[in-house]
Amino acid sequence: MMRGEWRRYRLEFSFLAITSRERLSSKDTYFLRVWDDGRPGVYGLGEAALFRGLSCDDRPGYEDMLAKVCGDVERYAAEPWLLDEWPSIRMGLETALADLASGGRMLPFGPVEPLRINGLVWMGDEATMARRIDEKLAQGFRCIKIKVGGIDTEREIALVEELRRRAPQVELRLDANGAFTLREALRFMDRVAPLGIHSVEQPVRAGRWADMAELCRESPVAVALDEELIGLNDDDSRQRMLDVVAPQWVVLKPTLCGGFSGADRWIELASGRGIGWWATSALESNVGLNAIASWLSSRGDAAPMAQGLGTGMLYTNNIVSPLVCEGETLRVNPAGRWQTDGLF
Repeated sequence: MMRGEWRRYRLEFSFLAITSRERLSSKDTYFLRVWDDGRPGVYGLGEAALFRGLSCDDRPGYEDMLAKVCGDVERYAAEPWLLDEWPSIRMGLETALADLASGGRMLPFGPVEPLRINGLVWMGDEATMARRIDEKLAQGFRCIKIKVGGIDTEREIALVEELRRRAPQVELRLDANGAFTLREALRFMDRVAPLGIHSVEQPVRAGRWADMAELCRESPVAVALDEELIGLNDDDSRQRMLDVVAPQWVVLKPTLCGGFSGADRWIELASGRGIGWWATSALESNVGLNAIASWLSSRGDAAPMAQGLGTGMLYTNNIVSPLVCEGETLRVNPAGRWQTDGLF
């Protein structure tokens, strides 16, 4: 018989993480452990990385739902659709079950292959953002993602212009986190288009499909949807959104868009419409980051797109793991070891 348990864990940022939505100094996450009575000493570990203020399962009863899942693991393993409205819990359970099936070796979907990642530049004042850009260039990133919409637009554009002058070959992605109105977004796209921007993530607040559709039609810069995917947990709503908005890209956060099974379905639906994709983490600990990297490695179609998997290095008290970032590559250090014994 399979059983489970959960616990809450507070991650502490090593700096004040700023987006156009919020400022974060810490973040609570949840770990799930499942085991089978017939295999003593072996367990699977997963992370339900609830993203407060953003995830559709940020609502009363979250911990009660975790308890229900852990109290009836076999039912939720057999009927995963019961967790359609609880995507972060679904991801945590999928990871834990896959890890258990693989022998509890922290290889839920198979070995993590070296993955190319983008260098993420968080918001801050102009000097801080300029320093962070310098760091990413020095580290050798060929794809840099800058969060915009948090300071004066002219200063943000000046930062991007300077980066493009210094690094003409670097792929530039911008992430607005829904900071603009439609008109503001169109003006912004026109301004940055000459700088050879790869894409702008979620320029307009999620849920405004007509505005986003117009932007995708009229913008000289490709649009990538991120928050727009959150809460669309069935095929009908997913397909309607993709058909109405017709974006160039979708950005997949398994924690927020239906776990790994949901992310696989998004890829299938998007690819069938000629829409590209990449995946990114959503402030998970190294447990969740490892699961995403393992999943991407198992798919085999992530390369050569730069994935957004650098956020595991944000915390002062992250779970010790063999994952390392070397330049623009996330890989496993063969000499590294997981330290998870104290979690439960």
